[in-house]
Amino acid sequence: MPATIRDVARASGVHISTVSRTFSAPHLVNPETRGRVLACAEELGYRPNRAARALITGRTHNIGLIIADIANPFFPPLIKAAESQARQRDYHVFVADTNEDPIAEEELVHALAKQVDGVLLCSPRMSNSLIEQLSREVPLVVINRQVAGLPCVTMDVGQGARSAIEHLLGLGHRKIALLSGPRGSWTSREIRRAAGAAARAGGAELTVLGPNHPTGTGGGAVAEQVRRGDVTAVLAYNDLMAIGLIEGLDALGLRVPQDVSVVGIDDIALSRLTRPKLTTVATPTAAAGRTAVDMLLQHDTVAARGSRGGRGGTVDDRRTTAQVMLQTDLVIRDSTAPASAAAGRTRPGGAEDAPGPHRLAGPGRPTVTTGGVVAS
Repeated sequence: MPATIRDVARASGVHISTVSRTFSAPHLVNPETRGRVLACAEELGYRPNRAARALITGRTHNIGLIIADIANPFFPPLIKAAESQARQRDYHVFVADTNEDPIAEEELVHALAKQVDGVLLCSPRMSNSLIEQLSREVPLVVINRQVAGLPCVTMDVGQGARSAIEHLLGLGHRKIALLSGPRGSWTSREIRRAAGAAARAGGAELTVLGPNHPTGTGGGAVAEQVRRGDVTAVLAYNDLMAIGLIEGLDALGLRVPQDVSVVGIDDIALSRLTRPKLTTVATPTAAAGRTAVDMLLQHDTVAARGSRGGRGGTVDDRRTTAQVMLQTDLVIRDSTAPASAAAGRTRPGGAEDAPGPHRLAGPGRPTVTTGGVVAS
C-alpha cells in the first residue's frame, strides 16, 4: 500500500500540515524540519498527490508550451530545454502544436488555462491585442515575439539579419533577395526591417519575395522566382527555406554558392549536414526555452496565479513585464562566396571551391549587445 501524508507526518514527528507545506511551500518550513520530512518521505516512497496539492495551493505545477509547428527543427531544442528547466523546478510541461494556425493558438490557450499555472506561447501568429486579452486569463510568456506590456523572450534576429546582409555585401553582392516568412510573423517583420536597412546602407538592391510557408517546400517553391530575379545572393527566413531553395536551384541548374549565395537563419542541425554546408544566423533556441520557464515561474508571475487560491477569476497585476533579448551570431560556412567569382567557378566537388567554415563560439547570452561574425 502506498505511503500517505499521515505516514510521513508520523515518521518525522510533525503535523500533517507541516508535511503539506514542505512540498507546497518549502520556503515556509524550518530547514531542519524540512530535511527530516523529505528524508522520511524518501524512505517511505511517498509522492505527494498533485491534484490535492493543486486544490490547496491553487497551483497545478504544470506549464503549457504552445508552438507553431512541431515538425520544424527549430523547436525541439527549445522544447527539450524548457522541459529540463521546468523539471528542475518540479513542473511538468504540456506541449501543443498549432500548425501555424492562429485560431488553434487561441483555442489551445483557453483549453490549457484551467490545467496549467502558465503558458509559454512560442512564435504566435495571433494579434497583439488578442495575446494581451488571453494573458488576463492565464499567465503568459511570449517567445520569439515582442508584445508590449507582457513578458517576452526574443532572439535578436534583426542584428542577425544585418550581419548576414553585411557579410553578403562584403562578398560583393549588390542584388540580394529576401525570402520572407509566414504572414503575421513578428520575426519575419524584424528580419525584413533590418535586412532592408542594411541593404540600403550598403547601396544594394533588396528584393522581398513572400510571404512564404516556413518549410523546405516553401523555399523550393520560390527557386524559379530567384532565377528570374537575376539576384546573386539570398537571405531566407529560416534554414528550412534556405535548404529547400538550394535544392530548387540545383534542379534549375544553378549552383550554390558559385551562381547564387544562400544564407539561412536558425542554425538547425541539418544546416551542418547539407551540401554545401549552410551559412546561417545561429539563434539560441535552447537558451530561450530555459529563460522563458524561469520568467514564468518567478514569484511575481506564477504567484499572481496561485494567489487566487483556485482556478477561477483572472490573473492579477503582479505579473512580470520583463523582456529579454538573446544574442544571435552569424556562422559562415560553404553556401556563400564572392559575387565576382561566380562566372568562373565550377560545380562544387573540389577543395578549391569550398570557402571553409567559421565556427560559432556559442549563442544564448542574454543581452541587447551587438552580434556579428564569429570566426575561428
